[in-house]
Parts: sequence; C-alpha cells; structure tokens
Amino acid sequence: MIHDIYVNSEIGRLKRLLIHSPDAGIGKIVPRIKDQLLYDDIVYLEKMQQEYSEYLRILLCFLDSERIQGKANDPDYQASVKNNWFESDKVLNVERMLVRILQYEDIKYLLVPSVCAIEKCGLRTQKQMLGMSPETLASLLITGILKDEHGQEIILFPPVPNLIFTRDIGITIHDHILLSKPYENARDREALIFKYIAHFELLRQKTSQEADELAHQVIELQEPNLFYISSEEETQQKVVTVEGGDVMMISPGHLLVGLSERTSLPAVEQLVEKLFQRNLIQKVSVVKIPRRRAYMHIDTVFTQVKRDTWIVFSPFTKQEINRNRGFNVTGAIQGQRNIESVHEVEVIQFIRQQETEDTYSITTNRMDYLDDLLEQISRQDFGAKHCEIIPSAGGEFPYSEREQWTDACNFLAVREGVIIGYDRNIKTEKEFRKRGFAVMRSAEIIEQVEQGEPIEEVVTGDTLILLPSGELSRARGGTHCMSMPLLREEVDVLV
Repeated sequence: MIHDIYVNSEIGRLKRLLIHSPDAGIGKIVPRIKDQLLYDDIVYLEKMQQEYSEYLRILLCFLDSERIQGKANDPDYQASVKNNWFESDKVLNVERMLVRILQYEDIKYLLVPSVCAIEKCGLRTQKQMLGMSPETLASLLITGILKDEHGQEIILFPPVPNLIFTRDIGITIHDHILLSKPYENARDREALIFKYIAHFELLRQKTSQEADELAHQVIELQEPNLFYISSEEETQQKVVTVEGGDVMMISPGHLLVGLSERTSLPAVEQLVEKLFQRNLIQKVSVVKIPRRRAYMHIDTVFTQVKRDTWIVFSPFTKQEINRNRGFNVTGAIQGQRNIESVHEVEVIQFIRQQETEDTYSITTNRMDYLDDLLEQISRQDFGAKHCEIIPSAGGEFPYSEREQWTDACNFLAVREGVIIGYDRNIKTEKEFRKRGFAVMRSAEIIEQVEQGEPIEEVVTGDTLILLPSGELSRARGGTHCMSMPLLREEVDVLV
C-alpha cells in the first residue's frame, strides 16, 4: 500500500517531513518576554536564517534532490535560497500549507475565531483578519505582525517562535497523527494551526475523501471534564500535556513516550489507552526523566543513529549512574538504599496482549536504566547482535553537560547511519569519529550537489553531517526538534 503519511521507525530513509523556517516574529522577541516565549536569549535572526538555509538545503539533497542538484548557477534557485523557500512536495513548509487551507472560506471561518479567542482579539480585529488574503493571514497567524498601508509593522499578538521545532506540534504513528497539547501557553497557537493543517491538508493529500472521514487518523488527547468542580491544585494534577519531542515511533509495534517537564502523567495514561484500543501499538515504553529545563523532552537526552547505535547524554548512561551513586547513611536508616541521582531514569513498559478478538490484557515491565531499554530495542525489535551507546562528549565532564545543552544528543536521521547535528559539539563529534563515522560539513555537501554530484555518491556509509549552529542552538533545539517526519521507508525488523 502506498502511503503519503507513514512512519514506523526513527531511522528508515526519510521521504517527507514538515518544517518551518525562522520567521520575522523571532526577530521581534525582546529580552523581558523571552522566558515567556520559551527562549533563553534573543537571537540574531538573519544569521539564524542563514544557518537554517543550510539545514533546509541538506534536507533537499536527500529528500528532493532535483530542487538542488546542478542548480549552482540557476538564478531562480538562488532566489529560493535567499527566501528559504522551495516548491517541494517532500520538504513541506507550515506557512505554505496554512496558505492552502486558508483559501477555503469555511476553514478560515473556523480557524480565525479560534485564534482570536486564544489571543483575546476584539471583534473588529477578527473581522479584519477574515477579510485578508490567505498569504497575508497565514503570515499574521504565525508572526503576529501586520503591515499597514504605509508599510509600517503592527504587532497584533505575540509571535510563535517555537514553531521552528515542528517535532513538537505532532508526531506520525504509522498512518496516524498525534496532535500535541503544549505544556506552555506560548505554544497554544502553533498547536491550533497544526490541528487544522493535519485535518484539512495532510490527510487530504492525493485523496478525494473529506477530512471528517479521515478524522479517525488524528489522535487528540482530551482534557478531563471535571475542571469546573476541581480546586487549582487538583486541576494541576489532571492537566493533559504532550509534546512531540517526548514521543518516538521507534519500531513498528513499539512507541517510546517521555514523562518529562513537558509531558504529563494523565497524558501518558490516556495515550496508552487510545493506542491499545486502536491496536496501533503492542508496546509502549514510558521513559521517566527528571523534570528540568535542561532536558525538557526525551529527544534532548537520546536519539537513535542506527538499529544498533544510540547517542545518549552520558550522565544518563548506566556506567555514569553507578559511578556517581553514593551510599546514603540517612536513607539507610530510613529504609532507602541510595541517594537518588539527579540523572536517574526509570522505564515502565506496557505490553498489549490480545486475549480474544475483542479483548486484550496489559502486562508491565520495569527497567532501572535507559541503556537496558535501548539494548532491548536494538536486539529484540531490530535483531541487532549488539547495542552501542555513544556517550555525549565521550562522558567527559564538563563537556557532556555543555554539549547536551547545545543539542549533542539531538540528531535527525535522514537514513540509517546518516545523521544531521550541530557543529559546535566537538567532543561528541570526536566520539563519532572514533566509531568510524565520516564527518562532513553541510556546506561541502551542498556545494557538491549544487555542482551536479548525486547525493548517493557524495555521502556514503555512516556519516555525521555538521550544521552551523551559532544562532540555531540558542533557541534550545536541534535537528531532531526541527523536523516532523511524515513519511519514512520501512526498515526490516523482527517484530
């Protein structure tokens, strides 16, 4: 069966994904609201866009090479590079997809009032927005910026600067799309925009079916309906939040879900129930990590490189945890065994067992170490003979923590063993070299493909591709964060 949307691994050859280039709204963040908008610093937008241009062109090299191969002297291509926009049906752009759905008046009349409700806009503003062209409206909904008749910029509402991290707004699980429910209010508008794109654009590609008939392919978690009789403390305990950086479609029958700062226990509980009811997944491994800004999502502490190879934040590895775990005298008196490490990880697995045609049971399994989970996946899911854990920065303090902060554990695999990461994490780069990976800079790959070389001849074997990251890394997200895979080739697995 041919799919437009289908993902069942993190390493199958990438065929289609959703991205969003840094937009003008990011350049409007002022220091006093940066924390509110989830940025640790203000960024130099033009430099960030230049760096992102290399990321975008590297994606095109692998996913849609005809847009870039041999185009070094093509003026139209050079204009596309300048605008960070290429007409590709494989590297899809959020804003262009939003423009397409806003051409339909009925969709516009659903989306605009919803945005106005979130942003507390007046009726006059809402009417003004409904009268805009799809292009103007799409730009406004993303950047919050409108130009008046004199070309002066008017900021109607805040930007959504985290939209460049398209991983978080949704995740593809087989041919279904899980919608995020953001932890922070600053991301509500981008989640709403993607909900409309998922229903009215992604699921309608190359099909005549109406969106409502395809709505079963969208998984949306629901808030409990008892908030109005709950106290503020009770409400906080019931909040349902899930973000895509905490969800990995790791192998056909196995999903990883992070229990983290951004994804809540009620969300995990509801997600497991929905996936098992639909018989989409046979095993869900919940990875509980410390609730800290530095970690945020599970894809900031580990990502898969090959079926038998993983990059992991070194303090989260079994070796480092056991080395740093001390004896706790007070805890021993109170019946506790050890001092709890700030880097400890717990894994709880839920396994679906079909009982009859209409019923199933659930068994559980616990693991004390992330390494054990990754080894189980490599061996049992992929049939690998061994599992190699690459520690960030080689486990060398303080570089392991410094480089994790700048996304040394956050890689996007464009095919098995070929990953894109940031160039500033030099100790982690050294670890990949030690393990036989070729290391290439994005600019040299792009130049060769632009001159006409086929990408399969430029990049051969296991390769780490380094992306310039002076400004991109300051937004606190790597290449895994900046991608929402929609289609990957299937990989050979045992289960």
